[in-house]
Amino acid sequence: MEQESKELRKAGLKVTHPRMRILQLFEEGGVRHLTAEDIYRRMLDNQEDIGLATVYRVLTQFEAAGIVVKHNFEGGQAVYELDRGEHHDHMIDVDSGKVIEFFSEEIERLQNDIADKHGYVIEGHSLVLYVRSKGGRRG
Repeated sequence: MEQESKELRKAGLKVTHPRMRILQLFEEGGVRHLTAEDIYRRMLDNQEDIGLATVYRVLTQFEAAGIVVKHNFEGGQAVYELDRGEHHDHMIDVDSGKVIEFFSEEIERLQNDIADKHGYVIEGHSLVLYVRSKGGRRG
């Protein structure tokens, strides 16, 4: 709990119960990508009196402070993950909605090569692959 307090103060945010609890949910491990509704349901399951509007407000503050990153994947709700400062890309299982993180040096190199060939340097990027299990449904 002390670590969460330090992280909030470092980000310039006042330490409040809702902020502490939401940050703890992200840091507990397990699921790394959470919707506001996921967080709200977990709060309800723990008999915590934190409303959905408060969850959204805290997530917006966390995003502005650089604590979380918000992703708006196609066809789904916004999901949030802790900003650990490590670059990674995502795959979204189109059947289950599961978010899979991955990193590929080869893909990173190819992207830089492509930008370079066009006279550019990459300042940032986001790669999202929409996937389906090989044994899953076929469209």
